[in-house]
Amino acid sequence: MLELLTGFVEELRAAGLPVSLTESIDAAAAMHHVPMEDRQALKYALAATLVKSADHWRAFDTAFEVFFSLRGERYGIDAGSGNSSAETAAAGSDGQEGAVGAAGAGGGSPVSAEDLAEQLYRALLFGDDGRLVALARMAVGRFAGMEPGRPVGGTYYLYRTLRQLDMDGLRGRLLDAARMQAPGGALSPLEERLMSDEMQQRLTRLRNAVEDEIRRRLVADRGAQALARSLRSPLPEEIDFMHATRDELLALQRAIRPLSRKLAVRLARKRRRGRTGPLDFRSTVRHSLSTGGVPVDLRFRPPHPAKPELVVIADISGSVASFARFTLHLVHALSDQFSKVRSFVFIDGIDEVTEIFDRSDDVAEAVHRVNTEADVVWVDGHSDYGHALGVFWERWGHGITSRTSVLVLGDARNNYHAPQAWVLQEVGLRARHLYWLNPEPRSYWGSGDSVVDVYGAHCDEVVEVRNLRQLEHFVSQLT
Repeated sequence: MLELLTGFVEELRAAGLPVSLTESIDAAAAMHHVPMEDRQALKYALAATLVKSADHWRAFDTAFEVFFSLRGERYGIDAGSGNSSAETAAAGSDGQEGAVGAAGAGGGSPVSAEDLAEQLYRALLFGDDGRLVALARMAVGRFAGMEPGRPVGGTYYLYRTLRQLDMDGLRGRLLDAARMQAPGGALSPLEERLMSDEMQQRLTRLRNAVEDEIRRRLVADRGAQALARSLRSPLPEEIDFMHATRDELLALQRAIRPLSRKLAVRLARKRRRGRTGPLDFRSTVRHSLSTGGVPVDLRFRPPHPAKPELVVIADISGSVASFARFTLHLVHALSDQFSKVRSFVFIDGIDEVTEIFDRSDDVAEAVHRVNTEADVVWVDGHSDYGHALGVFWERWGHGITSRTSVLVLGDARNNYHAPQAWVLQEVGLRARHLYWLNPEPRSYWGSGDSVVDVYGAHCDEVVEVRNLRQLEHFVSQLT
């Protein structure tokens, strides 16, 4: 059993989840208190000890289902949709239902598609999860069209199976049956909503059973390690800003708020403890009397570190809009850690948006307003860093002082316009720090119309920031 747990911890680490030795020991202790044949109990016991963030649950769930899909059988762990108890429950009735159990065990289906649909409808109507699992196994064998060795993902097989099962049609039939059983043949609006939610939950259980069976068969065909590699998805903090899907962007939005709170606490603690005030000569002399006048124990006045000013200049053109949005969100969520934060956004024109953030209680709403209200188009709406930086220096350059840290956000792809690098040279000479954050991989820098090398010569540092993890690391070092 220890070998099984060690292998699972290695799989979690390969998927990007941070699992420490102490957490592994806690997981081993938890396994002694749950029945190993209870798959769900084992899953949630391991999750309680190994998962530290709700954002990591999806990665843990996928890793668990794949890892224990076949390995669990040799340890007496329920392997999912192919477990014998579900088949026994499905075969426990007479006649036609007995045939379902036999067919489920073999993976084929002697019954017609119409009969299978009818049995699924009855299992859903009466909430018979045992029959539902066996019928889902039959449906995969009949409709998925899985071929050994074929390099096709599970999503394709899931789509083929669910399309044949007609989930919308099943849901309609279930709701019609519920209405017919109601007094007067109709449901009240509240009853309709509750029944709709209940039927949706049952259909979700059917979908999950189909997914489990497809996953089990893919593991049997390709092996758990190969399938795990193909199913791994990045954690929210590792999602690439510039290539995120719609669902991944939603995951980033959920992750940004707890990240900003954690960073605010860390920066405040760093500011309190990271610096020492000036020497308190009188207190040092007074305490040296106990050591014969030798100042062994130096005394310092309480530190009063000054908060830096921050100026953010962000490219919000289409190619880097997501990166700029999340960076602006994080910076303004941490605005209490700076004495002043001023924000400018540009494409080929530039506009100050500080007041939008100052007047909005919700940072996410303010970022949305920036994208819709800022006047950032000068000519054609294509990135022109040189013109935007020139206008910035002319209109707002006098606000840069020795207390100001300047962040420029963008990929420095200038569409072959004049870069006007002298502006950054002047900013760098006047500002306390000048950083450029680039969301492109470092290997892309300087290729095509990228002039990041020209601008980088005048910056204190050019930093690759492609995801939340890198952005968190940079911001934590900023003050």
